[in-house]
Amino acid sequence: MSASSFADSDPWVVYPGGQGAGAGKHIVFVTGDDEYRSEEGMPMLAKILSVRHGFKCTVLFAIDPKTGQIKPDHQTNIPGLQALDTADLMVLFLRFRELPDEQMDRIVKFTHSGKPIIGLRTATHAFNYSRNKKSKYRPLSFNSGTPRGGWGGLVLGDTWLNHHGHHGRESTRGVVNAKYKTHPVLKGVTDIWGPTDVYGVRKLPADSKVIVHGQVLAGMKPSAKPVEGRKNDPMMPLVWTRAFKTESGKTARILATTMGASTDLQSAGLRR
Repeated sequence: MSASSFADSDPWVVYPGGQGAGAGKHIVFVTGDDEYRSEEGMPMLAKILSVRHGFKCTVLFAIDPKTGQIKPDHQTNIPGLQALDTADLMVLFLRFRELPDEQMDRIVKFTHSGKPIIGLRTATHAFNYSRNKKSKYRPLSFNSGTPRGGWGGLVLGDTWLNHHGHHGRESTRGVVNAKYKTHPVLKGVTDIWGPTDVYGVRKLPADSKVIVHGQVLAGMKPSAKPVEGRKNDPMMPLVWTRAFKTESGKTARILATTMGASTDLQSAGLRR
């Protein structure tokens, strides 16, 4: 992060917009997980989008209110969510957060605005209200029955199920679905690989388009062979799109992927 990217008083980072396809557009990254380093990977993506494409990008973090420092496993505080009021796109990479209602108000307002949303890796299980069971947002917990799967199930199309690949032993190869090989999301993508494992995914909503499947590899290198047997027959969805009908009546474009860890983002194909 460059010194000019943030103000000393603000516990978030802003990368200014410029010339390019993103000129005049604002992307807000909401980070907070305690395993996959969203607080490292998302600023990198934000700076690429700012410098190379002209988007204004704001990156928000889980902050320990006692120290004012980034603390990925602090589950109850993400300051700066008012940035969503001017956002054109929200990128959400959260895991088991339990935010106070006044912070969740901002996320939920954007969720139902009809604007596009990208959910990465653990966004399927972004929220878990285990402390404040009287919160009006408890139904958005990942294990909620109504709506099924909470925020992840409602918006992205699924919630947390399991590690389909063996965590820490079996990496992931992205296999493009030939049916959608000309999809705009795949423009310039030639290879997708990451060291994180494939997540299990239930049956996605009927409107979902699985544009990349996740092939489980028998090892932690790109050269590893595919695992034989049922794990890859069929392969799990890895990247999909869908249309989310919001409470406002508007339809939001959704892109979800169960990849996205900072180590995954070494793959140029995934970054694209």
